[in-house]
Formats: sequence, C-alpha cells, structure tokens
Amino acid sequence: MSEPSTQTQTAVEPGEAPAKSLEELVAETQAKLEEQKDAWLRALADAENARKRAQADISAAHKYGVERIAESLVPVIDSLEAALMADAADPATLRSGVEITLKQLQAAFEKAGLAVINPAPKEKFDPHFHQAMSAVEADADPNTVVQVMQKGYRLHDRLVRPALVMIAKARNA
Repeated sequence: MSEPSTQTQTAVEPGEAPAKSLEELVAETQAKLEEQKDAWLRALADAENARKRAQADISAAHKYGVERIAESLVPVIDSLEAALMADAADPATLRSGVEITLKQLQAAFEKAGLAVINPAPKEKFDPHFHQAMSAVEADADPNTVVQVMQKGYRLHDRLVRPALVMIAKARNA
C-alpha cells in the first residue's frame, strides 16, 4: 500500500492557472506585511513631525505674541524720551506733548484689542466689569454707578482690570 501524500492536489480545469504553492502565498503575505509596516512607520514619522512643527509654532507664538503691541508702543517710548530731553519746555508745550503721547498709547491699546471700561454715571453696576469700592447714599437708583475712581480694561472679552466705582445705595427713610 502506498503512503498518503502530505500535499493536497487540486484538479486543474482546462484553461485555469495552477493554484499557488504555500511558499508563494507566504512570500506574498510577507511582502504585503512589509508594505503595511513601511506605510505605518511613514505615517508615524509624519505624525511626529507634525507634532514637532506644532510645538515649534506654539513656542514661537508665545515668544513673539506681543510683537504687535511692542511695535505700537515703540513710538510712545520715543515721545516720552523726547519730552524728557526737551530743555526748559514751558508747561503748555509739555502738556501738548503728553496729550499726543496719550493718544499714541490709546491707539496702541486699541490696535491690540485692549478696551477701556469707563462706566457713565447712573449706569447699572455690572459685577463682571466693575468693582464696588463703596456704596453711598445718592439721588440715583440703587446699584448704579455714582463715580468712577479708576477706569478698567479688558482685552477682547477677557477682563484685565475691573473699573473701580462708587455705587448708589437706597437712602434711609
């Protein structure tokens, strides 16, 4: 009697290519695996490079984020230095120079998105933008601004410093 064959043979129909051997299938699978591994390593490297670029961009943004405001403040410094170097300036000229410098500073603040919080008298007290320093009896509705002691500032939508105000309280009967 003959021993059974370890290889299975399949019948090949006329016109069909013979089935691939096990070694050929393993070789194809290994090649596909290597391609997938290479593609995965490239994707991993791309992701790492993107992370490093993003980190560098964030670092540069932190480092140079105030560049716009700095450029706006340089003329203000120049004006102040010129005022200090002026010999025997009369008070009117000095006042004029200070007013021009203040306008330059306000323009720089505006350009940077820094807005003044200066509530008008009888404006409703807003604890998000105002800080009450005291409450006084006044001829105004309770919880309205009577006097601004110090202006406040906000950068875009974020409060930098609240306006310090005195508010009205109800009169005692």
